[in-house]
Amino acid sequence: MKKYFQFEQLGTNYRTEFMAGLTTFLAMAYILFVNPDLLSATGMDKDAVFAATAIASAVGTLLMGIIAKYPVALAPGMGLNAFFAFTVVIGGGIPWETALSGVLASGLIFIVLTLTGLREKIINSIPADLKLAVGAGIGLFIAFIGLQSSGIVVDNPDTLLALGDLSAPTVLLSIFGLIASVVLLTLGIRAGIFYGMILTVIVGMIFGLVPIPSGIDGIVSGVPSVAPTFGQAFLHFGDIFTMEMLVVILTFLFVDFFDTAGTLVAVATQAGLMKDNKLPRAGKALFADSSATVVGAVVGTSTTTSYVESTAGVGVGGRSGFTAVVTAGFFILALFFSPLLAVVTSEVTAPALIIVGVMMATSLKQIDWDKFEIAVPAFFTILIMPLAYSIATGIGIGFIFYPITMALKGRAKEVHPIMYGLFVIFILYFIFLN
Repeated sequence: MKKYFQFEQLGTNYRTEFMAGLTTFLAMAYILFVNPDLLSATGMDKDAVFAATAIASAVGTLLMGIIAKYPVALAPGMGLNAFFAFTVVIGGGIPWETALSGVLASGLIFIVLTLTGLREKIINSIPADLKLAVGAGIGLFIAFIGLQSSGIVVDNPDTLLALGDLSAPTVLLSIFGLIASVVLLTLGIRAGIFYGMILTVIVGMIFGLVPIPSGIDGIVSGVPSVAPTFGQAFLHFGDIFTMEMLVVILTFLFVDFFDTAGTLVAVATQAGLMKDNKLPRAGKALFADSSATVVGAVVGTSTTTSYVESTAGVGVGGRSGFTAVVTAGFFILALFFSPLLAVVTSEVTAPALIIVGVMMATSLKQIDWDKFEIAVPAFFTILIMPLAYSIATGIGIGFIFYPITMALKGRAKEVHPIMYGLFVIFILYFIFLN
């Protein structure tokens, strides 16, 4: 085992790798409760989504550890789950079964693109500023959803939006959770989001806002059945061949592309695993990621992707794939704790959404705002996502403006042909929607 994971070359050991795997799990354990909460809004069975989330995370992380030998964990991606629930299903009126088929299709395409090497060409065709804008826009969108679900922001017939009743007990509980998470993360506690949720649950129980589990059965149980969601992606695969679903699948692909690439580079750089500014075994890592998406779609969850929270494990010494194997083991163990879903209410998960939004919005600083031809498409990409309540719409508007502003600035030759192709696709997409 030590030889396979190259412990000696990497200067690590079992104890260090175990603690790194546990740290990574704690830093991203919130997804076990946030993902079912988001996807259940579409009508999906909450317990089945919980099980699917744990299974997809365990399988993807295990593949990453064993095949690619990276200390990187995977789980259903934040932003992609919001896109799945609020843009595709609720906003677009597409059944969740068909949306799962779209996730499956994107995973299969991702595998093909990875094996053929086309993935890098597509990624390189999209300018860095737009990639950054998409990440920041998704961050604002996720934070907006968190503010809504907590009741901090509510509908208003005159101004569209307004502050909610900040004196309401459930709203106060979310505010407490937000403050607790901010304090913990500011103090450098890597699993601050997860610990913040635990503190919020405890406070909620004290004030009667969160149900108290009744005995051991309220904490531990058998593994929930995935029957309500399992295989639905296959049964409805024939429904994805529409213009609307084409854009949905492209969006799944696009966001997963850059989530994965960015995370792998960030983790590998922190761990000192980059070689000549290149990522060793990149193909294997991307294969693990895309395979996890396929597995997740089959069992019943949105796109599975690499998690930047993996840097938490690297921060305490994780260097090999054994870190990921340990994290996968904890996700398998988590399958037996589904009763805790009853105590993790939307007021408890809302602060996690807001905090993740803050983290994703940090990419704003890297956009070249001084160039107007870049600022315009980037700005619209970011702004439209929360305002239109649609990640796909934000990406579409930005990708339409980019070739236009670049051409008007005399930089048309700098725009990759693929971007012109996406320009046409998104124009047809908006015409089709109208």
